[in-house]
Amino acid sequence: MSNLSSHNSRFNSKSCKAQNIIKDTSQRLESETESNIRQDIGSDSNLDSVQSANLSISQSSEPGPESESKISEDIISNLESNLNPVNSINLNVSQSSNSKRKQSSELYIEPNTEQSIKKSEYQPIDRHALIFGLISVFLCGIGFSIIAPVVPFLVKPYVNDSSEQAIVVTLLTSVYAFCVFIAAPALGALSDRYGRRLVLLSSLTGAAIGYFIFGIGGALWVLFLGRIIEGITGGSVATIFAYFSDIIPREQRTKYFGWVSAVVGVGTVLGPTVGGFLAKFGYAVPMYFGAAITLANVIYGYFFMPESLSKNNRLKEITFSRLNPFAQLVHILSMKNLGRLLVSAFLIWLPNGSLQAIFSQFTIDTFSWKPTMIGLMFSIMGFQDIISQAFIMPKLLRKLTDKQIAILGMVLEIVGYSLIGASALCTFYPIFIIGVFVFGFGDSIFGPSFNGMLSKSALSSEQGRVQGGSQSIQALARMIGPIIGGQIYVVFGHAAPAMMGMILIAAAVGVLIRRRG
Repeated sequence: MSNLSSHNSRFNSKSCKAQNIIKDTSQRLESETESNIRQDIGSDSNLDSVQSANLSISQSSEPGPESESKISEDIISNLESNLNPVNSINLNVSQSSNSKRKQSSELYIEPNTEQSIKKSEYQPIDRHALIFGLISVFLCGIGFSIIAPVVPFLVKPYVNDSSEQAIVVTLLTSVYAFCVFIAAPALGALSDRYGRRLVLLSSLTGAAIGYFIFGIGGALWVLFLGRIIEGITGGSVATIFAYFSDIIPREQRTKYFGWVSAVVGVGTVLGPTVGGFLAKFGYAVPMYFGAAITLANVIYGYFFMPESLSKNNRLKEITFSRLNPFAQLVHILSMKNLGRLLVSAFLIWLPNGSLQAIFSQFTIDTFSWKPTMIGLMFSIMGFQDIISQAFIMPKLLRKLTDKQIAILGMVLEIVGYSLIGASALCTFYPIFIIGVFVFGFGDSIFGPSFNGMLSKSALSSEQGRVQGGSQSIQALARMIGPIIGGQIYVVFGHAAPAMMGMILIAAAVGVLIRRRG
């Protein structure tokens, strides 16, 4: 009898210990994995099956004096150390006895391997939102690039010589960038408060109006007015990136930003080619076409664009400091791990803005190119972007970090600038074409990696603010860059802007290398 009591006491002690282990494990699973499993599986029932543990203890008839209770200490230890939070565990303790047979107690663990769940690398994305976003950036790519080959020709009737023409072209770019710098933080704050849909549609409408006024022309002040209107409503780029940040899981953003760059590349391929072709019917025709396709995007978005920012993630109120571009610059530069990233980007955008503004004028003065050839060069850069994102960027993402890819892109841009500068010194356009290819490849891999690092550094409610602040810094660089580039282009020669690019991007590499993460 004493032996039976001792065996029962040991059994109860072991069973209690097992119950405590299961209880502690279940509580730990509930607190640590519930939110992740819900996202990955999307099913409460599956979640319940993952975090459940069943303990059944059955006893039948009174044991005889010769009954023996045995629970393996090794199994108890295994239970403590090897419980897997993604397996469904069935714990059964059974005891059967017969007055004339030995009683046995067995504790066993049976992982349900058929219901084991691995964390999904891909989370569901709203397909309608993704399709609209890609269509938007495609049409934006066409709208922005279709006017590039013809701007110098639209300016030419209002200036006296090529030097003045170059300065006016760069000033038009700078005025647009200044307006974006002033307006982008406000548009970012509005998108965080009221959602992306309203801001994006308003920005696209403003761009269409700006294109139309620029096409009407008639005087220099009208051209500047068109650029000012387009710049004030120029929040479409930042809002689109905030839109994608809303609908794309954090760990997948760099990949999808690569897709965005590729789609923009398609638009960039078609835009300049179409613009150069339409210029045969009049230099203002590409502007009207740009206005038309942008309005088409507005109409499509009005009927089909879903809102990406839920009300729970929206900004509760907008303070005056959120509307102040200089206050926003100070704020985002002071955010952890963002300062060096944005400073390095500024040093890249400065010469890039100069090159973009002076590109058409450079090819006209150095190689005597016409709109068709200029448009073809822009198209080549866009086509290269597509190839890069489709075939090269996925391989780089498997082997390198976002930071390493960005640095690689910056080094390639330096090489590209050196070749562009050399082409100006020897007046040999094949070197220029090679330089544009190398520069374009570097820029195509820098953009997605930078945007990936940027979006991963901010919360959902801060995406509009951070993207708007980033666009403000980019606009500031593209405001200052063309002014400096235009002046040194006239004073020091056609190769000077490229030399400036080599120096500033080399400095940017040094800044980014010192950034943590």
